[in-house]
Amino acid sequence: MRGEEAQVTLSMPEFNIIAAVAYREFGLKIIPEKMMMVQSRLRHRLRALNLPDFDAYSRILDTPQGIDERRFLVSALTTNVSHFHREPHHFDLLVKALAPELKQRIQAKERIRIWSAGCSNGQEPYSIAMRLLQVEPNLTQTDFRILATDIDPKVISFATEGAYGSRLLSGVPDKDRRRFFKEKPNHSIVSDELRKCVTFRELNLLATWPMRHQFDAIFCRNVVIYFDVETQEKLWPRFNASLAKRGVFFLGHSERIALPGKCGFKSIGPTAYEKCVAATGIPSTKIRGQNGTS
Repeated sequence: MRGEEAQVTLSMPEFNIIAAVAYREFGLKIIPEKMMMVQSRLRHRLRALNLPDFDAYSRILDTPQGIDERRFLVSALTTNVSHFHREPHHFDLLVKALAPELKQRIQAKERIRIWSAGCSNGQEPYSIAMRLLQVEPNLTQTDFRILATDIDPKVISFATEGAYGSRLLSGVPDKDRRRFFKEKPNHSIVSDELRKCVTFRELNLLATWPMRHQFDAIFCRNVVIYFDVETQEKLWPRFNASLAKRGVFFLGHSERIALPGKCGFKSIGPTAYEKCVAATGIPSTKIRGQNGTS
């Protein structure tokens, strides 16, 4: 079957159907120049489903019964590349924003919440937890949680397990590895202290957001790069509404809010923003008609 699979090609009409589903369901903007990439990444799905060609695949995909396959689709079309302590200046800014009041808030038993939106394999939320535990070791004794969400169920499963090989741990200093990880023969597992800080959930950012409380900080790095400008502009006020007063919002190194003041933000550093006012004209909790996941 592998030889036959290698001969199966994706036509432009079939590509258009797949691209339309990816945009409608997940906001992924896939340009025609990515057609060969889509073909390469989805050929294994033909084999898994025992389908003869991409026409049969696209017909399954674009039906109500194709909901499970659409989850495989987003996993195949997105790249889950991350590492621990990526873009360290963001963690410095987070500490700067939270540290002055952290002890008082812990003593007052106040809720402290951070959202890692697009958490990939879990390195980002675990890095946030490590950095804040270094500043305040008593965080796990108070009402502190990091919500880590991703659209891809595979990476949520991986992150929840919290088992990382040596290559994935390359950005973690030795002292942090000793404190926050349990060494196993072929990998390391996150410690109970670290695991206690993070809750992982599957979530489509274009669907309903079920969270009822605001966050002190939101990380949404290297996620909106997959979206077109229209979709991004609908997300900014939703993120603003999800932040507490003076909450901080982080994007990836190649992402920007074009007019932050219009969305209720002000820039406080490279791809880092602070909520300064509540955004006006906030759209409904859905950008389009997707069903939410919690």
